[in-house]
Amino acid sequence: MTKRDYLTVDSLTSEELTKLLDSADELKRDRRQRDDLSGKSIAMIFEKPSTRTRISFEVGIAELGAHPVILNASELQLGRGETVEDTARVLSRYVHAVVVRTFAQSRLETLASAGTIPVINALSDFAHPCQALADLQTIREHRGSLTGMKLAYLGDGNNVAHSLLKAGALAGMHVAVGTPAGYEPIPQVVRSAEELARETGGRITVTQDPLEAAADADVVYTDVWASMGQEGEAQTRMMLFRPFQVNGHVMEAAKDDALVMHCLPAHRGEEIAEDVIDGPNSVVFDQAENRLHTQKALLLFLLA
Repeated sequence: MTKRDYLTVDSLTSEELTKLLDSADELKRDRRQRDDLSGKSIAMIFEKPSTRTRISFEVGIAELGAHPVILNASELQLGRGETVEDTARVLSRYVHAVVVRTFAQSRLETLASAGTIPVINALSDFAHPCQALADLQTIREHRGSLTGMKLAYLGDGNNVAHSLLKAGALAGMHVAVGTPAGYEPIPQVVRSAEELARETGGRITVTQDPLEAAADADVVYTDVWASMGQEGEAQTRMMLFRPFQVNGHVMEAAKDDALVMHCLPAHRGEEIAEDVIDGPNSVVFDQAENRLHTQKALLLFLLA
């Protein structure tokens, strides 16, 4: 069996994505201890702080009967100059897969090419594909379908936006991204999402008008304006992104029952108003929970 990696959402086909979400739904309905991955060990390398990613993966690995091996990059020889290639080769002799939360996407690609075990992108500066799986599961369980749904993402055209563009396109959704000028998603990601959307009947929109993005949306989604490593830009971003705050005014442009989503952690009063994130349409904690179920489904897909 050829090993599979999960570095970006479009590592999956549209059909595989649907099957994976079906599996996540089943795992959520029947959350019991399983032995599907009994005898396997899965390494988890964290070069960035983590709450939801670490806990959901560690718990999910254990609930599937495998053993999580938690590694801090500063404790590895990787942090003292050992090459990524050599680290990949060594890990391939010890464990059955590696989950990595890092900065550069290139580190993940190097690990994947040099190693012989599946590599899972638990977050990079380029993509957050595990989050996108949980997002789609959440939308589907609240709306029953993904095809034809409009998802409006407002804020920075960051790793979350990149993964939502591709995930939504794979699912046949209309993904509308609203960002200030100069903060749009990377053009190659937009083009790739557009190509996927043409195959599935989806649609991609990128605009500098937040109300245009939110118009008639079934889902309104946002993320922090300054991600890890961008703290020095926080004040500048605060001024530029203010019109893109998800608040009552923006929600009026969306459908009356539009879901409110945020990948967390949230800066309440900045990218999202407190009454919106705590409002009746908010499903942010369903999103957080579904990280567990979709990641378990992903592990089974790659390893079982």
